[in-house]
Amino acid sequence: MIQRLVCLFVGYLFGLFQTGYFVGLIKHRDIRKYGSGNSGTTNAMRVLGKKAGCIVFVGDFLKCIAACAVVRWAAPKLGYSDEQMVLMLYAGLGCVLGHNFPFYLNFKGGKGIAASWALSMMVDWRLGLVSIVVFIVVLTLTKYVSLASMLGTTSYVVVWWVFMSEHNPEFGSLLIVITILAILRHKDNIQRLIHGTEHKVGQKGKHPEEKLDE
Repeated sequence: MIQRLVCLFVGYLFGLFQTGYFVGLIKHRDIRKYGSGNSGTTNAMRVLGKKAGCIVFVGDFLKCIAACAVVRWAAPKLGYSDEQMVLMLYAGLGCVLGHNFPFYLNFKGGKGIAASWALSMMVDWRLGLVSIVVFIVVLTLTKYVSLASMLGTTSYVVVWWVFMSEHNPEFGSLLIVITILAILRHKDNIQRLIHGTEHKVGQKGKHPEEKLDE
């Protein structure tokens, strides 16, 4: 249990690096006060531009890679075992929590999708590959980033059930927690999807300087 808590804490520390927030500061703008008020990739791209959005995605992706890499480095005797994958999942979950709820920003961060994807790639390539394919297909068909993100994350549980259920049950439980967390962070988007008011990629909306309702 102590190992798991340590990994969760280490991951949280990595997650505290709010790429979107810091990139915004470089441009003299607190990204959380514009667009959707979110510090993730989508809002960064909308408010700061595509180049900045890509930088934010890479930063958020790499911080989870780093958190998981630290766990693998710190526990070499475990090899690539179920136990190591579970510890990596705790580090990844901590990173997502740190990204979503940074204490020094009044717990107002992002939605953790980029970090979740990075975690899936580090734990098992099948999780990452299926998630990316699902995201691309859903985004292409619907133009909804939020829906594509949620279904892409949900695919973790499906892939685990189909291909990896022989692993430690704790592994699957952590994937379910990460999936539920991603869906809860999109609760406002879900409401807009239901009412047909969700913003689509390429759709003109309010000016980035204005506060949106997402």
